[in-house]
Amino acid sequence: MFNLMSDWFTFGLLRLDPAAKLAQSINFFIYDVLKIAFSILVIITLISFLRTYVSPQKIKQMLSRQRFGLGYFIAAFFGAISPFCSCSSVPLFIGFIEAGIPLGVAFAFLITSPLVNEILFVLMAGTFGLKIALLYAGFGIMLGVLGGMVLQRFNFEGDLIKEDKKGCVQEMPKGMKDKLKYTYEETAWIFKKVFPFIVIGVAIGAYIHGYVPTEWIRAHINSDSIFSVPIAVIIGVPLYAGCSTLVPIIFAFTQKGIAIGTAMAFMMAVAGLSFPEAIILKSVMKTRLLVIFFTIVAIGIMLVGYLFNLIIF
Repeated sequence: MFNLMSDWFTFGLLRLDPAAKLAQSINFFIYDVLKIAFSILVIITLISFLRTYVSPQKIKQMLSRQRFGLGYFIAAFFGAISPFCSCSSVPLFIGFIEAGIPLGVAFAFLITSPLVNEILFVLMAGTFGLKIALLYAGFGIMLGVLGGMVLQRFNFEGDLIKEDKKGCVQEMPKGMKDKLKYTYEETAWIFKKVFPFIVIGVAIGAYIHGYVPTEWIRAHINSDSIFSVPIAVIIGVPLYAGCSTLVPIIFAFTQKGIAIGTAMAFMMAVAGLSFPEAIILKSVMKTRLLVIFFTIVAIGIMLVGYLFNLIIF
């Protein structure tokens, strides 16, 4: 549906050439703004409504009592089976925080969600083989679990931006009419807060999507040097795309002689860390936490890249 709308606007209404860089950027922008805005409305509405039946305190207590990192694993696994890109997973992350779920557990979901999903797994298995697909999925979930644990350990709760809401209820509403009213007000408040950042973030991603050539990327990561993995991650961070759309490109990279771990690190950085995601996250967390989050995940992605290069050769 979003593809049809963005195609109609770009190629039908504006009559732009599909091969033009400007057309690709505009088409990407329209598609992603619609998709992410729809995700916010659906996900936050659902979470807000469910919160009226289960108090945030109970959710927090339940996940905080999980032993042996089970809470982190559940969040990471849920991220792995949810079909979200980095920007689309942010609204759900915000909903987790608003519901009182521990910060580290919410981050475990946020890290894993854009890196692993069932569509990507099938594409990876068909393109690279089942062994590599299983390794990738395992490393992606492990990265979410460990990253969430590290972020929770340093207690960055104070770096979250929590604004006081007028009319904020102390207890969950009881009647259906009050539940629906609460759901509407909660969704409207979050949407109003986050949407401007989504537009700015996607605009940056759309420009990069249309004007950064893949040949330039391949030329800068095609190296057997020990620094090729960090370089791949650094190049990947400013870009923005879903893992599923990157699989054919990554396969082409490996066919050109780029080490598979380097290619995987690039894909993870593009999908899991991006400027658009950073801009959206800036609406709910302070700069210090945002920088630390990106640093921890970037280091984790580099380690995954090196492990891939050690295991697959």
